[in-house]
Amino acid sequence: MKRRVSPDEQLMTALYTEHYAVLINFVSRYVSDRHKAEDLVQETLLRAWKHIDHLDPEPGRTRSYLLTIARNVVTNAWRAEQRRPKLVADENAVNSVPSADNVDQMVEGWLVAEALERLSPEHRAVIQAMYYEGQSVADAARKLSVPEGTVKSRAYYAVRALRTVFEEMGMLR
Repeated sequence: MKRRVSPDEQLMTALYTEHYAVLINFVSRYVSDRHKAEDLVQETLLRAWKHIDHLDPEPGRTRSYLLTIARNVVTNAWRAEQRRPKLVADENAVNSVPSADNVDQMVEGWLVAEALERLSPEHRAVIQAMYYEGQSVADAARKLSVPEGTVKSRAYYAVRALRTVFEEMGMLR
């Protein structure tokens, strides 16, 4: 069983067949990307189909009507593209953009420094050597002139004391 084709569908098929090449050439003058040009021609034909009752069957008028729609579609696409932010490939321009401020990082640093001040000097020295200077237990033991076991136990108790200090300061719950 064959499907009946409406007169509007026949008209759109005829418009596509007769005017697609002209429309794609017209749009390609303004759009360098072939795929985007094809999308804009499809948009043109879609708009023509939505307002098919405005089409004048005279060939010259139909083409000028389609070209007018195409011009409007291209203009709208250009305006939409102008509103979008552009990607910047220039390294100097990217580097000149101010970075986000680091207020939170500074406040955290002050709070950690305050918490470290509340530790005993022995615990603070072990934390400084192991966590800030990145020394191993053996290196910290040599630097502080204490046995390795003492460094391990001081590190353990220093971390526990820091947790308590942070809880008192309201940084941990």
